[in-house]
Amino acid sequence: MKKATAGPAAPESGGAGRRVVVTGLGAVTAAGWGVGPLNDWLQTGRTAIGPFTRIDHHLQRTHVAGEVPPPPAGQARLFARWRRYSNTDRFALFAAVEAAAAARLPASLHDRASGVFFGSSTGGLFESEQFYSQLVGHSTDVANRSFLASHHLSAPAEAVARQFGVSGPVETLSSACASAGLAIEQALRSVRSGEVDIAFAGGADCLALTTYSGFNALRAMDAQPCRPFRADRQGMSLGEGGAVLVLEDLEHALARGVTPLAEVLGAGSTCDATHMTAPHEAGQFAAEAMRSAIADAGLTAGDIGYINAHATGTPLNDAAEYAAMRLVFGERTSDVPVEATKSVLGHLLGAAGAVEAVVTVLGLMHRVVHPTAGDGPCDPATPLTLVSGRPRAVPDLRYAISSSLGFGGANAAVLLGRWMPT
Repeated sequence: MKKATAGPAAPESGGAGRRVVVTGLGAVTAAGWGVGPLNDWLQTGRTAIGPFTRIDHHLQRTHVAGEVPPPPAGQARLFARWRRYSNTDRFALFAAVEAAAAARLPASLHDRASGVFFGSSTGGLFESEQFYSQLVGHSTDVANRSFLASHHLSAPAEAVARQFGVSGPVETLSSACASAGLAIEQALRSVRSGEVDIAFAGGADCLALTTYSGFNALRAMDAQPCRPFRADRQGMSLGEGGAVLVLEDLEHALARGVTPLAEVLGAGSTCDATHMTAPHEAGQFAAEAMRSAIADAGLTAGDIGYINAHATGTPLNDAAEYAAMRLVFGERTSDVPVEATKSVLGHLLGAAGAVEAVVTVLGLMHRVVHPTAGDGPCDPATPLTLVSGRPRAVPDLRYAISSSLGFGGANAAVLLGRWMPT
């Protein structure tokens, strides 16, 4: 087999250090278990958001979500080993195992310089709710204390670390919906600096009654599948699942004979520091996160060919995000193709930035921008090139940016580049 060679020299980066590439992807979403089902679903332009059974929602205002389907029958032995884990942990583990296999990593990384960087906002909350329901008598079952084992937010990252014997840094970031984006940034810094050669970067979250009720109480949920940037949008739709990217030092990957899938060129993060739930109306700090990612990559706003927007479908978020895009891209804002992954899968909360980064890598690999689900005109106040119906081919697509904007004003942006081997 001919050994892979390094692609074109990376742009002059504001972050000195090693080049960081993506060598593996893994995902669990409402589209199914695996990157393959996800990629197939993205081509259809349809939403995977609909009726669901994870929680009892008959008393809620809304009744749709992006629920992960039952696991594939062929994975019964694997899931039997994970029977004591929470749903969130299982999502994380499946995605990590898939990503590791794609990256051709060994079963154990105990003797490798490796780390785990994860985002989550619920951890094992679903199982904790089950325990509480049993404890207070809403069930005939005896309260099962094992349900509490994965309650803490660090459980998914720790489960992945145990699975692969990772003895380097294992870090969990929980800054609402920006969590996984921030985790990818932290993984980038760790590989770039030489702290680790290999990093699992991702996130996982599961639907839970507490979060579903909370967003309904805020009147932030749409009764229909969410319609980001559409004129008739009325709110968000929740989803669940997990996603993992294996980030690796380029030279380390090439020495193993692995061809990169994409390159992580830059990242940036900020905080609005203005409101507990509402975004900064002018988008000033979300824009600064994107500018920081672009500068970190040594690029300009004019180089970006595709935006995977945070795009929750709430009136305030979409308007503020459009304002941020205008600050970064100026008059080009209406011309740069935009994808809104949450219209297809729902909002994965702390895992959203990870699954959207995986989707962005898939877009770069295949040189397409995936369609946003739904129809209807864009809001005249946010005149974007929102791809819909079918994927849009972009033959010269090289760079894309994925943004994540969370409650409390947390903002994260990750800039990815298509891998172009010589």
